Amino acid sequence: MADITKCKGTDCPIKEKCYRYTANIDGMQSWFVEVPFKIENNAFTCDMFWGENAERIFKQLNDVLNKGKNLTN
Repeated sequence: MADITKCKGTDCPIKEKCYRYTANIDGMQSWFVEVPFKIENNAFTCDMFWGENAERIFKQLNDVLNKGKNLTN
């Protein structure tokens, strides 16, 4: 299961490139109530966009945090 808040991608022009939309669901899943992107003055923004490298970076951060916990215990 993707341990993230997923996005339904409704009307999002880049949803197919966002992990929050493409991640597989396995069981219970958290979802954004509303899609988090905005289009203002013909400019697209999404503070919750999770690009293709984000999963790798997320796993690296978790590894670093878990190693730190092991050192203090």
